[in-house]
Amino acid sequence: MADGPLFRRVAIIGLGLIGGSLASAIRRARLADTVVGADQRADELALGLSLGIVDETADSIAGAVTGADLVVVAVPVRATEQVLREIRPHLGEGALLTDVGSTKASFVEAVRTVFGKEPVAMIPGHPIAGSEKSGITAANPDLFDRHMVILTPPEGADSRHLKRLRALWEGCGATVLTMSVARHDEVLAATSHLPHLIAFSLVDTLAGEDDNLDIFRYAAGGFRDFTRIAASDPVMWHDIFLSNQQAVLRVIDHFTHDLDQLRAAIADQDSATLLRVFSRAKAARDHFSKMLSGQAYVTKTNQKPLTFLLEPGHKVTGDIRVPGDKSISHRSIMLGALADGITEVKGFLEGEDSLATLQAFRDMGVTIEGPDHGHVRLHGVGIDGLQAPRGPLYLGNSGTGMRLFSGLLAPQPFSSELTGDASLSKRPMGRVADPLRAMGAVIETAEGGRPPMKIQGGRPLKGIHYDMPVASAQVKSCLLLAGLYAEGTTSVSEPAPTRDHTERMLAGFGYDVHRDGATVSVTGGGRLTATSIDIPADISSAAFFLVAASIAPDSDLTLRQVGMNPTRVGVINILRLMGANIEVLDEREVGGEPVADLRVQSAALRGIEIPLSDVPLAIDEFPVLFIAATCADGETVLRGAEELRVKESDRIQVMADGLAALGVATTVTEDGIVIRGGQSIGGGTVDSHGDHRIAMSFAVASLVAKGPIKVTDCANVATSFPGFVELARGVGIQITTAEE
Repeated sequence: MADGPLFRRVAIIGLGLIGGSLASAIRRARLADTVVGADQRADELALGLSLGIVDETADSIAGAVTGADLVVVAVPVRATEQVLREIRPHLGEGALLTDVGSTKASFVEAVRTVFGKEPVAMIPGHPIAGSEKSGITAANPDLFDRHMVILTPPEGADSRHLKRLRALWEGCGATVLTMSVARHDEVLAATSHLPHLIAFSLVDTLAGEDDNLDIFRYAAGGFRDFTRIAASDPVMWHDIFLSNQQAVLRVIDHFTHDLDQLRAAIADQDSATLLRVFSRAKAARDHFSKMLSGQAYVTKTNQKPLTFLLEPGHKVTGDIRVPGDKSISHRSIMLGALADGITEVKGFLEGEDSLATLQAFRDMGVTIEGPDHGHVRLHGVGIDGLQAPRGPLYLGNSGTGMRLFSGLLAPQPFSSELTGDASLSKRPMGRVADPLRAMGAVIETAEGGRPPMKIQGGRPLKGIHYDMPVASAQVKSCLLLAGLYAEGTTSVSEPAPTRDHTERMLAGFGYDVHRDGATVSVTGGGRLTATSIDIPADISSAAFFLVAASIAPDSDLTLRQVGMNPTRVGVINILRLMGANIEVLDEREVGGEPVADLRVQSAALRGIEIPLSDVPLAIDEFPVLFIAATCADGETVLRGAEELRVKESDRIQVMADGLAALGVATTVTEDGIVIRGGQSIGGGTVDSHGDHRIAMSFAVASLVAKGPIKVTDCANVATSFPGFVELARGVGIQITTAEE
């Protein structure tokens, strides 16, 4: 709710479902001093006044608009131009003009026709809300609650007007997005207009059948749900289709083409095509809230930021297994998709990052079954079998995904675009784009080398030798994947050992990988052979519980089947140097990766100078290691960790700020941090900046805190550790969640 009225007088022209609901919501939230309604139906006006939906009614548009500082056009699309002609002589200087129609280009064109130009104070709008009921009696002030409203401000629109209009809709409970007029009409043609057209057509077709009574009598719930929208107002939809003609025709043509392909597949008994399309569609439907392009009008289901509420804890005990390794999950999907044959994956991490990678390959024509409790079945298309995606590939919050995909897509015969969420869009991609360009790739990035990445297809690559200036498994893996397609040999030298999951997995798929000291190389032109992969538990996820059990008195915790890849055990090495009591039990190899069970008991930790050789082996675990350092006796010094500044956040500075909010002083350096142990961790509020590892690290800190801790912006924990809250609570961390 706004602090006070946003507008003096709001004139709503048309008191149907949307206009009436908006008037009612504005009045209830006190967003305007006066809400006046105008409608050609006198009985609707009288009802609106008697029901308290409007403050006043006007018997003409002139009477409603005069003196109004906001005018809302809420009439059928095809009536807009005539209504605007009546509005024009009475629209006051500085008054804001908006609408609620389903098509925006037609509204803008009508405004140009009537006014001769676009008024500076015009911002078209479209609430994504509705009902099968219509008229003023259906008006509902809650209609827009938790629904989207799209605003399409023209270039040069006054930011003050946009701010006020956004605040008005938010005051009605809506979530407001902005996009261009053209983009709005394209999106709505596909996601709203086409489904309505299909529903109208299907019901009309079946109603014309001789046995139509039986057809409708025995129709199941799915048919009723799908065709419910055919009960919508025919006149309104007639107007919408004619007004949004070109966008609707384009999407009809696209849909008809795809429908013809399905018809052909059924006629030809082409089970592979049917399975590919159906599995891709099911996955997109199941996970649409996690894999949308940033321009779609639907956003993540968990739109509101998530907060962790933590009370001081006690000991940590139990016997648990954390989710599968995220790095290996990404690579298993990538190489399985490119292999010849069917690859079976167990232990797949069903987090948002990994699911985005999986969906991207579906978008490129790969048939993928699952995931089902960690099991995924990939029908590989071969190294040269990927198909051009229909649009940008959305990778959510996954920096690993974007960097590896850039190497994989640079040599493809088709062009592609990689996009991500707001956090990923701030992360630099130049350190993969530059060496790929040296191989012959043509890649465009946004300012500062940031996403989106636009990759031109049909560019043959040549192998190069690349000396990495900073150790990075993502850069190394990106170039090795590009090297699978390049002419000659591609080699990468790393200044310090980094994760070797890509090299191990390539070998597991039968591809020759050569290692010579700090240099790894592949030669292009080979093939990948499908295999079975059992993904171990992620040591990066296990790290939170290793630190938790180390710092909380009287703790005793066992973690099962944790990945013990030598390039990933830096966190164990560092904790042991600090005096942690960690036992490595039942060491074995699963799917080409070493694993073990880990038993950790509480111990008195001491500060250390972290060996440079362990820094790249623990790069993702440092946020929680900072918590361990705070609880240690003495000073802990980290150097050589500049890569932490270009992760999901600047993890050095964000951790330092979070610790400061809890009363812990640190000294931040260009490539590290100095933490004096033994300081008390107090209560307070920490901003995780949307970084999943920051959020989970401060959850661990609560075990020894002197007061409650609130950690904001925690929704991205699901990217790497689905089920973290439940697992943490089960071992003794006092954690609850709340939507902000």
